[in-house]
Amino acid sequence: MTPPVLVTGGTGTLGRHAVPLLREAGREVRVLSRRRHTSGDGVEYTVGDLRRDVGVDAAVDGADTVLHLAGAPRGDDTAARTLARAAARAGVRHLVFISIIGVDRVPLGFYRAKHRAERAVADSGVPWTVLRAAQFHDLVLAGVRNLAKIPVVPVPTGLRLQPVDAGEVAARLVALALGGPAGRVPDLAGPKVYAVGDLVRGYLRARGEHRLLLPVRTPGRIGRAYREGANLAPPGAVTGGRSWEDFLAERVGVP
Repeated sequence: MTPPVLVTGGTGTLGRHAVPLLREAGREVRVLSRRRHTSGDGVEYTVGDLRRDVGVDAAVDGADTVLHLAGAPRGDDTAARTLARAAARAGVRHLVFISIIGVDRVPLGFYRAKHRAERAVADSGVPWTVLRAAQFHDLVLAGVRNLAKIPVVPVPTGLRLQPVDAGEVAARLVALALGGPAGRVPDLAGPKVYAVGDLVRGYLRARGEHRLLLPVRTPGRIGRAYREGANLAPPGAVTGGRSWEDFLAERVGVP
Protein backbone atom coordinates (compact mmCIF):
# COMPACT_ATOMS: atom_id res chain seq x y z
CA MET A 1 0.00 0.00 0.00
CA THR A 2 1.35 3.43 -0.97
CA PRO A 3 2.03 5.72 2.01
CA PRO A 4 -0.31 8.70 2.26
CA VAL A 5 0.56 12.26 1.35
CA LEU A 6 -0.01 14.53 4.35
CA VAL A 7 -1.55 17.88 3.39
CA THR A 8 -1.71 20.75 5.86
CA GLY A 9 -4.25 23.41 4.95
CA GLY A 10 -6.13 20.79 2.97
CA THR A 11 -9.46 22.57 3.46
CA GLY A 12 -8.14 26.01 2.46
CA THR A 13 -7.93 27.86 -0.85
CA LEU A 14 -5.05 25.75 -2.19
CA GLY A 15 -5.98 22.55 -0.42
CA ARG A 16 -9.43 22.39 -2.02
CA HIS A 17 -7.66 22.15 -5.38
CA ALA A 18 -4.67 20.04 -4.32
CA VAL A 19 -6.44 17.24 -2.48
CA PRO A 20 -8.63 16.16 -5.46
CA LEU A 21 -5.58 16.32 -7.76
CA LEU A 22 -3.65 14.00 -5.47
CA ARG A 23 -6.58 11.60 -5.42
CA GLU A 24 -6.78 11.71 -9.23
CA ALA A 25 -3.11 10.74 -9.26
CA GLY A 26 -3.98 7.67 -7.21
CA ARG A 27 -2.51 8.81 -3.91
CA GLU A 28 -4.10 8.34 -0.51
CA VAL A 29 -4.34 11.67 1.28
CA ARG A 30 -4.25 12.58 4.94
CA VAL A 31 -5.35 16.13 5.85
CA LEU A 32 -4.27 17.82 9.07
CA SER A 33 -6.95 20.22 10.26
CA ARG A 34 -7.78 22.03 13.47
CA ARG A 35 -11.41 20.95 13.05
CA ARG A 36 -12.97 17.52 12.72
CA HIS A 37 -14.08 16.36 9.28
CA THR A 38 -15.53 13.10 8.04
CA SER A 39 -12.98 10.88 6.32
CA GLY A 40 -13.81 9.03 3.12
CA ASP A 41 -13.05 8.58 -0.60
CA GLY A 42 -9.36 8.11 0.03
CA VAL A 43 -9.04 11.18 2.24
CA GLU A 44 -8.34 10.75 5.94
CA TYR A 45 -8.77 13.74 8.25
CA THR A 46 -6.77 14.08 11.45
CA VAL A 47 -7.10 16.81 14.06
CA GLY A 48 -4.10 18.83 15.16
CA ASP A 49 -2.61 22.29 15.54
CA LEU A 50 0.78 23.15 14.12
CA ARG A 51 1.26 26.31 16.14
CA ARG A 52 0.53 24.57 19.44
CA ASP A 53 2.26 21.33 18.36
CA VAL A 54 -0.81 19.20 19.00
CA GLY A 55 -1.41 16.03 17.01
CA VAL A 56 1.42 16.75 14.55
CA ASP A 57 3.50 13.62 15.14
CA ALA A 58 0.44 11.42 14.71
CA ALA A 59 -0.45 13.22 11.47
CA VAL A 60 3.04 12.80 10.00
CA ASP A 61 3.44 9.17 11.07
CA GLY A 62 3.58 6.86 8.04
CA ALA A 63 3.52 9.64 5.42
CA ASP A 64 6.32 9.73 2.86
CA THR A 65 5.47 13.19 1.47
CA VAL A 66 4.21 16.29 3.26
CA LEU A 67 2.59 19.15 1.37
CA HIS A 68 2.56 22.17 3.69
CA LEU A 69 -0.15 24.55 2.49
CA ALA A 70 -1.43 25.90 5.81
CA GLY A 71 -0.85 29.59 6.37
CA ALA A 72 -1.99 32.29 8.77
CA PRO A 73 -1.38 36.01 9.38
CA ARG A 74 0.85 35.06 12.31
CA GLY A 75 2.95 32.11 13.33
CA ASP A 76 3.86 30.61 9.96
CA ASP A 77 7.48 30.20 11.06
CA THR A 78 6.46 28.43 14.27
CA ALA A 79 4.14 26.10 12.35
CA ALA A 80 6.83 25.27 9.79
CA ARG A 81 9.41 24.50 12.45
CA THR A 82 6.98 22.21 14.27
CA LEU A 83 6.07 20.37 11.09
CA ALA A 84 9.67 20.11 9.88
CA ARG A 85 10.83 18.62 13.18
CA ALA A 86 8.00 16.08 13.14
CA ALA A 87 8.75 15.21 9.51
CA ALA A 88 12.42 14.63 10.33
CA ARG A 89 11.52 12.36 13.26
CA ALA A 90 9.13 10.37 11.08
CA GLY A 91 11.61 9.89 8.25
CA VAL A 92 9.53 11.80 5.68
CA ARG A 93 11.19 11.66 2.26
CA HIS A 94 9.86 14.92 0.77
CA LEU A 95 8.61 18.15 2.37
CA VAL A 96 6.96 20.63 -0.02
CA PHE A 97 6.23 24.20 1.08
CA ILE A 98 4.30 27.04 -0.56
CA SER A 99 5.77 30.50 0.01
CA ILE A 100 5.29 33.99 -1.46
CA ILE A 101 7.26 35.92 -4.06
CA GLY A 102 9.25 38.68 -2.36
CA VAL A 103 9.40 37.24 1.16
CA ASP A 104 13.10 38.12 1.27
CA ARG A 105 12.58 41.65 -0.08
CA VAL A 106 9.31 43.10 1.25
CA PRO A 107 9.74 44.20 4.90
CA LEU A 108 6.36 43.06 6.17
CA GLY A 109 6.15 41.00 9.37
CA PHE A 110 4.08 38.34 7.63
CA TYR A 111 6.63 38.04 4.82
CA ARG A 112 9.52 37.83 7.26
CA ALA A 113 7.78 34.98 9.12
CA LYS A 114 7.21 33.19 5.81
CA HIS A 115 10.89 33.60 4.95
CA ARG A 116 11.85 32.11 8.33
CA ALA A 117 9.47 29.25 7.54
CA GLU A 118 11.36 28.64 4.29
CA ARG A 119 14.60 28.40 6.25
CA ALA A 120 13.02 26.00 8.75
CA VAL A 121 12.07 23.70 5.87
CA ALA A 122 15.50 23.95 4.24
CA ASP A 123 17.33 23.35 7.53
CA SER A 124 15.14 20.43 8.64
CA GLY A 125 17.29 17.66 7.22
CA VAL A 126 14.26 16.44 5.24
CA PRO A 127 14.62 16.59 1.42
CA TRP A 128 12.56 19.59 0.38
CA THR A 129 10.96 21.70 -2.32
CA VAL A 130 9.86 25.34 -1.96
CA LEU A 131 7.64 27.15 -4.46
CA ARG A 132 7.06 30.88 -4.17
CA ALA A 133 3.86 32.14 -5.76
CA ALA A 134 2.20 35.50 -6.28
CA GLN A 135 -1.04 36.52 -4.58
CA PHE A 136 -3.98 34.32 -5.53
CA HIS A 137 -6.89 35.78 -7.45
CA ASP A 138 -9.13 34.79 -4.53
CA LEU A 139 -7.10 36.87 -2.06
CA VAL A 140 -6.99 39.86 -4.39
CA LEU A 141 -10.75 39.64 -4.90
CA ALA A 142 -11.35 39.64 -1.14
CA GLY A 143 -9.17 42.75 -0.75
CA VAL A 144 -10.76 44.58 -3.66
CA ARG A 145 -14.24 43.78 -2.38
CA ASN A 146 -13.40 45.32 0.98
CA LEU A 147 -11.97 48.43 -0.64
CA ALA A 148 -14.99 48.82 -2.92
CA LYS A 149 -17.47 48.84 -0.02
CA ILE A 150 -16.81 52.51 0.70
CA PRO A 151 -17.83 55.42 -1.57
CA VAL A 152 -14.26 56.70 -1.99
CA VAL A 153 -11.75 53.88 -2.54
CA PRO A 154 -8.18 54.47 -1.30
CA VAL A 155 -5.75 53.06 -3.87
CA PRO A 156 -2.06 52.65 -2.97
CA THR A 157 0.01 54.28 -5.70
CA GLY A 158 2.99 52.37 -7.06
CA LEU A 159 1.62 49.05 -5.77
CA ARG A 160 1.39 46.46 -8.52
CA LEU A 161 0.27 42.84 -8.27
CA GLN A 162 0.65 39.83 -10.53
CA PRO A 163 -2.21 37.65 -9.29
CA VAL A 164 -2.18 33.96 -10.10
CA ASP A 165 -4.87 31.30 -10.24
CA ALA A 166 -4.95 29.12 -7.12
CA GLY A 167 -5.82 26.06 -9.18
CA GLU A 168 -2.68 26.52 -11.28
CA VAL A 169 -0.56 26.88 -8.15
CA ALA A 170 -2.11 23.74 -6.66
CA ALA A 171 -1.46 21.77 -9.86
CA ARG A 172 2.18 22.85 -9.80
CA LEU A 173 2.53 21.91 -6.13
CA VAL A 174 1.00 18.48 -6.67
CA ALA A 175 3.36 17.82 -9.58
CA LEU A 176 6.28 18.84 -7.37
CA ALA A 177 5.05 16.70 -4.49
CA LEU A 178 4.78 13.64 -6.72
CA GLY A 179 8.28 14.26 -8.06
CA GLY A 180 11.60 14.32 -6.28
CA PRO A 181 12.88 17.04 -3.92
CA ALA A 182 14.02 20.02 -5.99
CA GLY A 183 14.95 22.79 -3.53
CA ARG A 184 13.87 26.28 -4.62
CA VAL A 185 12.00 25.96 -7.89
CA PRO A 186 11.12 28.84 -10.26
CA ASP A 187 8.51 31.21 -8.86
CA LEU A 188 4.95 31.13 -10.20
CA ALA A 189 2.91 34.25 -10.98
CA GLY A 190 -0.02 35.29 -13.12
CA PRO A 191 0.24 36.27 -16.78
CA LYS A 192 -0.20 40.03 -16.24
CA VAL A 193 0.92 42.79 -13.89
CA TYR A 194 -1.75 45.21 -12.68
CA ALA A 195 -1.75 48.44 -10.75
CA VAL A 196 -4.11 48.13 -7.80
CA GLY A 197 -6.30 50.82 -9.31
CA ASP A 198 -6.78 48.70 -12.43
CA LEU A 199 -7.74 45.68 -10.33
CA VAL A 200 -10.36 47.77 -8.53
CA ARG A 201 -11.70 49.21 -11.78
CA GLY A 202 -11.99 45.73 -13.29
CA TYR A 203 -13.97 44.54 -10.30
CA LEU A 204 -16.28 47.55 -10.38
CA ARG A 205 -16.90 47.11 -14.12
CA ALA A 206 -17.78 43.46 -13.56
CA ARG A 207 -20.25 44.54 -10.87
CA GLY A 208 -21.67 47.38 -12.95
CA GLU A 209 -20.70 49.82 -10.19
CA HIS A 210 -18.79 53.08 -9.96
CA ARG A 211 -16.61 54.53 -7.20
CA LEU A 212 -14.26 57.45 -6.84
CA LEU A 213 -10.67 56.22 -6.52
CA LEU A 214 -8.35 58.20 -4.25
CA PRO A 215 -4.59 57.67 -4.81
CA VAL A 216 -2.71 57.12 -1.53
CA ARG A 217 1.07 56.91 -1.29
CA THR A 218 2.47 54.02 0.79
CA PRO A 219 5.33 55.47 2.83
CA GLY A 220 8.58 54.05 4.15
CA ARG A 221 10.51 50.93 3.30
CA ILE A 222 7.39 48.91 2.54
CA GLY A 223 6.19 51.44 -0.01
CA ARG A 224 9.63 51.61 -1.60
CA ALA A 225 9.81 47.81 -1.88
CA TYR A 226 6.46 47.66 -3.63
CA ARG A 227 7.31 50.56 -5.96
CA GLU A 228 10.49 48.68 -6.91
CA GLY A 229 8.42 45.59 -7.73
CA ALA A 230 9.87 43.39 -5.00
CA ASN A 231 6.62 41.39 -4.95
CA LEU A 232 6.58 40.74 -8.69
CA ALA A 233 7.87 37.70 -10.55
CA PRO A 234 11.65 37.76 -10.98
CA PRO A 235 13.48 36.71 -14.16
CA GLY A 236 13.10 32.99 -14.77
CA ALA A 237 9.69 32.75 -13.12
CA VAL A 238 6.88 30.67 -14.58
CA THR A 239 3.62 32.43 -15.46
CA GLY A 240 0.17 30.91 -15.33
CA GLY A 241 -2.47 31.18 -18.02
CA ARG A 242 -5.58 32.39 -16.21
CA SER A 243 -5.83 36.17 -16.00
CA TRP A 244 -7.61 38.41 -13.53
CA GLU A 245 -10.23 39.15 -16.21
CA ASP A 246 -10.90 35.41 -16.71
CA PHE A 247 -11.25 34.95 -12.98
CA LEU A 248 -13.62 37.89 -12.58
CA ALA A 249 -15.81 36.71 -15.46
CA GLU A 250 -16.34 33.43 -13.64
CA ARG A 251 -16.57 34.62 -10.05
CA VAL A 252 -18.27 38.00 -10.37
CA GLY A 253 -19.76 38.01 -13.85
CA VAL A 254 -19.59 40.66 -16.56
CA PRO A 255 -22.81 42.60 -17.24
